[in-house]
Amino acid sequence: MLVDAQVHIWGADSPARPWPPGGAHAAHRPEAAGAAETLRVLDAAGVRRAVIVPPSWEGDRNDLALDAAARHPDRFAVMGRIPLRGPSAGRRLATWRDQPGMLGIRLTMHKDPWRTAFRQGELHWLWAAANDAALPVMVYAPGMTCLLGDVARQYPGLRLVVDHLGLPLGRTGAEAFADLTELLAIARNPNVAVKASAVPCHSGRDFPFTDTHLPLRQIFEAFGPKRMFWGSDWTRLPCSYQENVTLFTEELPFLSGADLHAVMGGAVLGWLGWP
Repeated sequence: MLVDAQVHIWGADSPARPWPPGGAHAAHRPEAAGAAETLRVLDAAGVRRAVIVPPSWEGDRNDLALDAAARHPDRFAVMGRIPLRGPSAGRRLATWRDQPGMLGIRLTMHKDPWRTAFRQGELHWLWAAANDAALPVMVYAPGMTCLLGDVARQYPGLRLVVDHLGLPLGRTGAEAFADLTELLAIARNPNVAVKASAVPCHSGRDFPFTDTHLPLRQIFEAFGPKRMFWGSDWTRLPCSYQENVTLFTEELPFLSGADLHAVMGGAVLGWLGWP
């Protein structure tokens, strides 16, 4: 079973459902991406399931993602957003998975206020609450991988996923993987996994994106097949969805057999507890 570890769906900015200021600038494209279009993309590539990650440009909303999961429970599940409001928000996590289709939480820490709060050590309430509720957490925190390592050691029962391999937006080739040593070092923590999503966005070459092959192999060797998850983030890919699939299924000789099956879907289902 092929499982995409990250897709976005969102609705249009409208008076009835307004985005926060700056959302339009951050969106992957002007047109909204809905569940129906996403299913057509998945089906064309033979991808059976996808993890919906609500996008930051809509604000802290999970409504469309949860609706998609409710309509298509055999195809979608959700890693939801939570507002940064301190311990009072953390108390919501005790019943977070009572929401049908919800698997855990996703944090984007490349922008404020999350970035500053993380760097200043103000998120212990969140890590503790997620740990107590046995919720997996996906985190995009480029340039702060070492801090994630600190969290992993402090909360060894907390399942963390480093989104997009921790690569900074807009960086390609060797520049994108400049902090690879820090990512490889965090692999010593068994409660940390990596999401190899949007990889073509960080290549300076056309398909098959050969400048990403060596770092992907190093990451695979560090984390292993049970802690490395393929994903697309398809609405910002610079290539076709099928090429992003084929990069992993046909162009990386170190991935084959059971290891390939794990990276392409089996491992993320187990990590997130998606039966």
